[in-house]
Amino acid sequence: MTNAVADDDATASQAPTEPVVVGYPDHKGVRVERVTYPNIRFETVIAANLFLPANLDSDRKHAAILVGHPFLGVKEQTSGLHAQLLAEQGYIAMAFDASHYGDSTGEPRFMESPAIRVEDFHAGVDFLSNHPLVDPERIGVLGICGGGGYSVNAAQMDHRIRAIATVSMFDLGRVRREGLDGEITQEARMKILDAVAQERTKESSGQPARFFDMQTDQFGSGAPLGEKTAALGADLMDYYATPRGAHPNCTGVFTFTSLPGMFGFFPFTQIETISPRPLLMIVGEKAPSAYFSEDAYSKAAEPKELFVIPGASHADLYDKAPYITQSLEKLVGFFNDNLK
Repeated sequence: MTNAVADDDATASQAPTEPVVVGYPDHKGVRVERVTYPNIRFETVIAANLFLPANLDSDRKHAAILVGHPFLGVKEQTSGLHAQLLAEQGYIAMAFDASHYGDSTGEPRFMESPAIRVEDFHAGVDFLSNHPLVDPERIGVLGICGGGGYSVNAAQMDHRIRAIATVSMFDLGRVRREGLDGEITQEARMKILDAVAQERTKESSGQPARFFDMQTDQFGSGAPLGEKTAALGADLMDYYATPRGAHPNCTGVFTFTSLPGMFGFFPFTQIETISPRPLLMIVGEKAPSAYFSEDAYSKAAEPKELFVIPGASHADLYDKAPYITQSLEKLVGFFNDNLK
């Protein structure tokens, strides 16, 4: 497995030494700074790319958008692309690596903890709220795929987040408990928890960590892949396993002992409390995951909008024209209206 860990002493902005957006080398005047800041609660150091618009007026404060990457993703992929495109539209935008992933610190590597992932969003808002170019009263959040579920959960408790948008939002708790097609039964969940219990005992005695590989482990159920799961898997592999989105820091694995934490994650329990702050959810018409956004939308209070892009799959909204063009237009309009 390949990973890079941020230097704990690196606190100043740095010029990127490698492409900051996969497949998007022309930054169109946008300046990109590599920054680090603490996740104070969990004592990790978050690595992020801060995208500053061309011709930015340094004599006034600006609206900013924090962009969270998909489950197992890194900041150089679709979250970085969205941050770049939002910066081209005049927004300060920041894409970050979650704790335990990419260039951020956190041991063990590739541990998926919903509590930490949610806190990473709070930490990003901490950083932006204190940045000299950012108006702390005009901070929005955009969460993509798994980052969408985490961002919505964070917004329920963090009133500094003034506008919340998601793209291809994914409920990682529900999919771990049930699977996309309902293939994970109660019996299967209990067997998984039995296996995790045994694994924790082994690892606590010094044995190497076991990793869950998204390409081979079939959501841990042992059941044949359902139609939705197979379709989503193929869609995602066309992004992550090809030059479209492949990055060496994106391994496609997480620690097997992370599963119970995801089983117990219910991100939308208090989604109605986001109101009166606005919520926008963007989904592809053909995405097997669309029902996550549809269900969350039904539970949310006004003001809210569910925007469906015809013909698009889940991963089409990561980077493919014309779908991302439609999505970006909607996002820019939403943030323009709500981060004035």
